[in-house]
Amino acid sequence: MLAKTCTALASLQLFFRIVTAIPIKQQPLGHIASSNVQTVRDELKKAEIIPTVIDDFLPSLTLSVSWSKKDADLGNTLKPKHLQDEPTITLHDDTNPDGSAASEMTYIITLTDPDAPSRDNPEWSEMCHWIAANVSLSQMTISILPIPFLGAKEYGTKSGPDDVMEYKPPGPPPKTGKHRYVFLVFAPKNGTMEPLDLSKPKDRQHWGTGEERGGVKDWAEKNELVPVAANFIYSKNKKQ
Repeated sequence: MLAKTCTALASLQLFFRIVTAIPIKQQPLGHIASSNVQTVRDELKKAEIIPTVIDDFLPSLTLSVSWSKKDADLGNTLKPKHLQDEPTITLHDDTNPDGSAASEMTYIITLTDPDAPSRDNPEWSEMCHWIAANVSLSQMTISILPIPFLGAKEYGTKSGPDDVMEYKPPGPPPKTGKHRYVFLVFAPKNGTMEPLDLSKPKDRQHWGTGEERGGVKDWAEKNELVPVAANFIYSKNKKQ
């Protein structure tokens, strides 16, 4: 009897962790949301990524993106030459007081350019630059982070994710101004912990939808995914 009770309690705890990690029904920002998460949402709205690239959502994780010499910092401008190698992705769970998350959850990393060939003329938009799948916290190292949230944990990939679409480095054309390069992390809407069989866009342009402004949101809806984290940069060609 005791064993059954313990098993039931463990299952219930896991269920609540999954619900926390996947905001299927978005709720207003409140005291449970960290200031880090609120800042992410605010910056996404200022850059008009919400709602043009993704519908308004409350992140449940924060996302760090690092290249060998530079980091993404919610809208900083980086030179294309610094973005040629596939970046290192790190997820931070600082929305829960104890830093907990669904340890077996599967995440998907994406990178999209909504400003192709330019923000004023986005006829190629969106451009798919990367889809990396089957990233679970059980495949990641866990350590306490020295970041401004007590109890926050870091989840960084050991061996790297599975590429659905290989990383295509940002390469904004000459005289097209700054492009927004948006990283979005998704989780399966149904909370599955099994490896995902995601569709591969047939083309990078319009994320294979064949429609102008077709993009990552359409692809995520097709694959029944919900957003849980985001970050972005600006980049432009030196010839303007």
